[in-house]
Amino acid sequence: MNKLIKFLNITGLTWFIPLVKIYAGENAKQQMHQLWLIMGVPIIAFMIFLGLWSAGASQIETSLGTIPGPTAVWEEVGSLVDNYHEERQKEVEFYERQNQRYAKLKAENPSTPPQEFRQYTGKPTYLDQIFTSLYTVFAGFFIATLIAVPLGIICGMSPVINTAINPLIQIFKPVSPLAWLPIVTLLVSALYHTTDDSWFDKSFLTSAITVTLCSLWPTLINTAVGVSSIDQDLVNVGKVLRLDYGTQIKKIILPSALPYIFTGMRLSLSVGWMVLIAAEMLAQNPGLGKFVWDEFQNGSSHSLGKIMVAVFTIGIIGFILDRIMQSFQKIFSFGRNV
Repeated sequence: MNKLIKFLNITGLTWFIPLVKIYAGENAKQQMHQLWLIMGVPIIAFMIFLGLWSAGASQIETSLGTIPGPTAVWEEVGSLVDNYHEERQKEVEFYERQNQRYAKLKAENPSTPPQEFRQYTGKPTYLDQIFTSLYTVFAGFFIATLIAVPLGIICGMSPVINTAINPLIQIFKPVSPLAWLPIVTLLVSALYHTTDDSWFDKSFLTSAITVTLCSLWPTLINTAVGVSSIDQDLVNVGKVLRLDYGTQIKKIILPSALPYIFTGMRLSLSVGWMVLIAAEMLAQNPGLGKFVWDEFQNGSSHSLGKIMVAVFTIGIIGFILDRIMQSFQKIFSFGRNV
């Protein structure tokens, strides 16, 4: 039971802990009170929110019609899912037609060269946009981590380098993604030339690099703080044993600074997700941000409902990403609060 409770704590599924304790035979009344606080109160608050939303939505008239209520938004979810299945069916039929044409050519002429498939170029669906945004944000976050962690270790180990780099950090950390985006777009257009066999599209690179530039600072700062706050006795042990820098980093510095590093990574991923949506919307790069902007420009009677679906999707995905990073943070914090 203790292992299960520990697992629920790490994964953020603390709602189920009272149920586990009741099953284990602990005070049922006390655990039901905890369950009420953890699950009952939030559920009631959310139901009140839905009621107020439903009551007030029809009272507000916009250029796209009245604000859709919860039921209308849920119907839009169903239509977006149906659209995804329809598009996938069109894709299957597209490749089947190619196979049929090739089979006919092969029957008429056995020496026909091997088939070359044409790629399906249908309009991306809502679910495709979600996966595009997730792929982009993780790419930018991965690049930011590769830059921030080594640089943070160097800053934490050397007060001189930290003093030299700190002004640049303080200058660039508050810069909005809307300011970085034009610069990144121009640089990518000038330095990266796409061809048929290019690994990445320019739109993907533009969004990923913008995410990187805006999200690396929390990891960099937390890593530097974590390294600089390592117990001096551990550092002295490394000096007594005459460990080289590589061994010191591997055996002493990284294990001690990991709680801080993962705290920074958690903040960086949250920042990166917010930055990405703004970048996609402004640059019209594929993803959820572009979906929101396209629906706003579309101006149909269903556009506002689809925009609200996107808002909830962005929030839920951000919540899930934060929970995942929080779990990693708890695992590598060794019981310490950072």
